[in-house]
Amino acid sequence: MGIFGKLFKGPEVDMEKSNANAKKMRELFDQVVEQGPEYELIFGYTEDVSRFNYGFVHGSKTKIGNLIVGWNEATQTIVAVPTVPDLSGCGEPVYYRRSEILKAYRNKYPTDAFVIYPDKKSYLAVNAYDWLEDESLYVYVSQEKELAAFTEFFMNQFAKK
Repeated sequence: MGIFGKLFKGPEVDMEKSNANAKKMRELFDQVVEQGPEYELIFGYTEDVSRFNYGFVHGSKTKIGNLIVGWNEATQTIVAVPTVPDLSGCGEPVYYRRSEILKAYRNKYPTDAFVIYPDKKSYLAVNAYDWLEDESLYVYVSQEKELAAFTEFFMNQFAKK
């Protein structure tokens, strides 16, 4: 790879920072989730889009919610723990057990999201990517292998009936 290949490759992951954040995610998750070490983890986020219409002004505003998402194949459980991009704290976990959910599927449009309906009134849509560079909005973590494992688990265990 010549100099031009390096110039046009784009941003690269800082693996030291990514590994430190993966360790923080694990520590936070294990603090609030019973038997936390038995879960595999990925970072995900949710989007809440609110629309507004003020006469001549139309638009939308998006709020991002960061999540530490854990899954356990043996218990067929997904746990979502809200957090913040710098991983300085987290909220209470929400459990989604396969036997207790109404339906689940992977939505490809308009964004790639894993959607879980625990009942007819609420849902969770988890967006997850290999790596997102914007540290002000998202947790900085590289997770290509972990995301592939979660996708396989979700599609084989949750998205089927």
